[in-house]
Amino acid sequence: MELPLKSIALTIVIVTVLTWAWRVLNWVWLRPKKLEKFLRQQGLKGNSYRLLFGDLKENSIELKEAKARPLSLDDDIAIRVNPFLHKLVNDYGKNSFMWFGPTPRVNIMNPDKIKEIFTRINDFQKVNSIPLARLLIVGLATLEGEKWAKHRKLINPAFHQEKLKLMLPAFYLSCIEIITKWEKQMSVEGSSDLDVWPYLANLTSDVISRTAFGSSYEEGRRIFQLQAELAELTMQVFRSVHIPGWRFLPTKRNRRMKEIDKEIRASLMGIIKNREKAMKAGEAANNDLLGILMETSFREIEEHGNNKNVGFSMNDVIEECKLFYFAGQETTSVLLNWTMVLLSKHQDWQERARQEVLQVFGNNKPDYDGLNHLKIVSTKEIVFDIDQFDHINLSCVCMYVTGPDDTL
Repeated sequence: MELPLKSIALTIVIVTVLTWAWRVLNWVWLRPKKLEKFLRQQGLKGNSYRLLFGDLKENSIELKEAKARPLSLDDDIAIRVNPFLHKLVNDYGKNSFMWFGPTPRVNIMNPDKIKEIFTRINDFQKVNSIPLARLLIVGLATLEGEKWAKHRKLINPAFHQEKLKLMLPAFYLSCIEIITKWEKQMSVEGSSDLDVWPYLANLTSDVISRTAFGSSYEEGRRIFQLQAELAELTMQVFRSVHIPGWRFLPTKRNRRMKEIDKEIRASLMGIIKNREKAMKAGEAANNDLLGILMETSFREIEEHGNNKNVGFSMNDVIEECKLFYFAGQETTSVLLNWTMVLLSKHQDWQERARQEVLQVFGNNKPDYDGLNHLKIVSTKEIVFDIDQFDHINLSCVCMYVTGPDDTL
């Protein structure tokens, strides 16, 4: 009896090993080559698949080389920001694909096709992100179907025009603080060399903290610092090959990412619970993002009772606040920085912008109606998209040029 049991156990082991070996072979070679064949049959071009890494190594090398070169102050930034994609398009045209490890990604550069993809939301679903990346990229940006529609409905009031008007003082206060710091660093001659990048990064984080948490914005600053670190670690994850189950290993990076996520959630939980108590006591203002989200959620729950399909759960509020931070901070600070570079190059436009601001506002504080009268320094060309959460922060561009004469 003992011999058959050993034979059965050995058979199970062999079958298990062969099954996993087949799955690994299919994952790292057979499936990618099959997909490559299908893509080429549809007229798409790209590099041949390379075992496990695909284009990741070449992408990393070219990005490192591009960053090592001096930055040219012109509008042709693609070769620096994404040198591999720039080379891919030059080599294979706009209908091309690239490899992120064993996974191909098709580059869509035709505006009409992009519009079609965005309108056919049931046919083209959002890509399932790497599990570790979900510690950073959460909320509305990752949702689909009914849950996406529910969150969109609840978040939308936060970006109505009347609500944005209430946030204008927070924009103004953050901008005045940074301009005051710059003025203090000016020499007696009235000029000084200044690295504005760290100031602009802090400016956008301050604006987000104020508009998201109001009086709790000091706590919000700490959350931003943690989010920035988590974003850097997440980019490292994206640049490496995703191996299923790797996130469970206690590597230094994995442990740190989970520690950051835990601390962010704990901080947000404390802020939200304190706000909830204050709102129930009728003490808290709700003209910041957190207040608006909670107010809308409470109203939905009151109207429909304790239905789990209405309102926000605590986790929902945490994830939307995290997304607000991630989507708006660096994008806006980079935009502000590049705006200053271009205004420095084109000083005729700098002067026209300054004169317009002085003509509309004089020495008065900027207000929402006045901003709408600006033609050169205009917000009307900005397309607001709630999924990107960039609407509020982009107003900083207008707020910045409303400073004193020597602001720009």
